[in-house]
Amino acid sequence: MKYNASVLTKDYFIAYIKLIMNSREYTLMQDKEFAFDFFFKGDMDRYGTSTWLQFEKAIKEMDKIKCEIELC
Repeated sequence: MKYNASVLTKDYFIAYIKLIMNSREYTLMQDKEFAFDFFFKGDMDRYGTSTWLQFEKAIKEMDKIKCEIELC
């Protein structure tokens, strides 16, 4: 079953990612895998393409922020 009622935003996913990373002490890669399995139930289209794209944007932004902090 796919849900397309509303598109979740990049900011929503950034908050979600930060929460998971802090509460579970996950790396960004571990968080992405967890979110894919737990939130999306292994189906990137579960909430529609637009929501998936917002999730991907959030991951990229979090990666960029992490890289700036660590001076990649």
